Amino acid sequence: MVTLITGAGSGIGRACAVMLSQRKHQLVLVGRSENKLADAADEIRATGSGDVMIARADVSDPEQAKSVIDQTIERFGRIDNLLNIAGIAPSVPIDKTTKDLFTEVFATNIFGAGYLIAACWPHFRAQKGGCIVNVGTLGSSDPFPGFFVYAASKSALDSLTRSASREGRALGVRAFSVNLGCVETALLRSNFNEKMVPPHKTISAESVAATITDCVEGKRADDQGKIILMPSP
Repeated sequence: MVTLITGAGSGIGRACAVMLSQRKHQLVLVGRSENKLADAADEIRATGSGDVMIARADVSDPEQAKSVIDQTIERFGRIDNLLNIAGIAPSVPIDKTTKDLFTEVFATNIFGAGYLIAACWPHFRAQKGGCIVNVGTLGSSDPFPGFFVYAASKSALDSLTRSASREGRALGVRAFSVNLGCVETALLRSNFNEKMVPPHKTISAESVAATITDCVEGKRADDQGKIILMPSP
């Protein structure tokens, strides 16, 4: 199995990469920081058994997104799973919202995922199958204060999941959204300290990775095209 993971250098993306490598997946690690990707690749090579490719890219640029898929096909000959995990979540009051904020958040959280799905689609069609997992937030249905733009971008990501599931059904393509509460990652701690969100009130990145892995491995077939909720404890 060939699996492409965005945001693979840290947090949930890295946890997924480690878990799937132990299941002998061939991995494409995508992100903006080559150092983080290289560090993740070193960990995977030390503990896993699948081949690993690094692709430093900003997939909010459609040309870079397509290039990543082209590189994947050139290296492995196919792509089986696309995990859209990369995201940003700036906490900004509504009255401080700017055009630049909208542009940055939507480009990262929704455009990149959409470009990658579109670039994968011809390969999924030719293979008669594929799996997409989009990682979102509980905030898309129950918005958290300060995440006016972030929640909107993840609501759009939920829509991509539903569309990909409906259109992909005849092609053997499966699509899922995994929408999260507070996950113990650097992204969470960039907005909330441990007094505001105690560690015991968070989900581990590894538990999220396990749910995503279940989607990939066909263990969540009944949730195809649906939103899988993972609230905080």
